[in-house]
Amino acid sequence: MSLVLDAAAQDLLFREARTANSFSDEPVTEEQIQAIYELVKYGPTAFNQTPLRITLVRSPEARERLVQHLAEGNRAKTAAAPLVAILSADNEFHEELPQLLPHFPQAKDAFFAERPVREQSALLNAALQAAYFIVGVRAAGLAAGPMTGADFAGIQKEFLDADHTPLMVVNIGKPGEAAWFDRSPRLSFDQVVTTV
Repeated sequence: MSLVLDAAAQDLLFREARTANSFSDEPVTEEQIQAIYELVKYGPTAFNQTPLRITLVRSPEARERLVQHLAEGNRAKTAAAPLVAILSADNEFHEELPQLLPHFPQAKDAFFAERPVREQSALLNAALQAAYFIVGVRAAGLAAGPMTGADFAGIQKEFLDADHTPLMVVNIGKPGEAAWFDRSPRLSFDQVVTTV
């Protein structure tokens, strides 16, 4: 069975897309980021929750503060990227459930009254949304460089609060010179899929 998405779109979103390690100087506009969000906000999550929070690091001062919390190998490319986003999980997402789940507003208290339950759900669902965000960046014709090599406790203290758990930092922009490493192997279908 063939995919409905045409081959060019498949390449753009998956086969040819890779993590960018360098970017051009072309800016990433607020309109581009808004268009990305307007597309990816429809990705499925449990209880229609929306725990992902996106902190755009645009000012040079904020960029400098962020770079100090990154692993050494991530610093130069983040300092040079046109735009950097900190993706985090809002552990108080349940407050929005009456709006997002109007047919079942009691889900807020019935399932998410306890903080450890919320944190687990926020982490999983924000990670799903982060993946949608990366694909959305690609759909906008941009490259994404997601990174988890960082001092996330430091990033939380510097940019967020105790209710927001940082997940990753994503460099965003048009790919620059020598942006790509060679593609690494992936597991085959038979290595991953089991039928029972």
